[in-house]
Amino acid sequence: MDGVIRHIVMECESPSCRMRFPVVERQGLKDRCPLCGFPTRPVTLPYEEQLVKNGGSRSGGPRIEALLDNIRSLYNVGSMFRTSDGTGVSHLHLCGMTPTPDNPRLAKTALGAQKAVPWTYRRNGLLAAQGLKESGSRLWALEGGDASLPLQEALGDMDGPPVVLIVGNEISGVDPAILRLCDKVLYIPMSGTKTSLNASVAFGIAAYTLCSYRASY
Repeated sequence: MDGVIRHIVMECESPSCRMRFPVVERQGLKDRCPLCGFPTRPVTLPYEEQLVKNGGSRSGGPRIEALLDNIRSLYNVGSMFRTSDGTGVSHLHLCGMTPTPDNPRLAKTALGAQKAVPWTYRRNGLLAAQGLKESGSRLWALEGGDASLPLQEALGDMDGPPVVLIVGNEISGVDPAILRLCDKVLYIPMSGTKTSLNASVAFGIAAYTLCSYRASY
């Protein structure tokens, strides 16, 4: 076995179903439709996963870290680890009830990124934020409110000390005491009826936006 993951697309033979779905080649073909139970047949040759080329390390611009305070969902945190690895966030500060990689279920969404991205854990997010600010980092919270600015406007102020992107609880948002320490409060402009995004999605957009500055620095 060469370690390359290959897939095969199967199709249900029922004229009223025709469900089409992929399976991993090494796991064997699925002879029954998972939706209706009718026989299936392979409709493609085995094909390899399409990978994105690695852009390499991004050394220009300021160091980007993130503080995740009281993020409840294992899946959100796992996704944030994977996003951090992909965008170049150099350290995750996990605080409060935020699960850590010590929980084996986090690996299901982190997919190994939890081993590549350095992290630390503090029970008290406010104390962690105070320590980062005292060390010279700039604290930028991802949050709404009257003082919040569009995320893109932050790119004009990227030059300087390290930036710590702060993301708060999925429901209650960033701790008000931490928010008062922040040098900037940023929001992602919305076009629909909702006023916020899923925490891991919002983190991904913000991390990519800030880290992309480093790529073009």
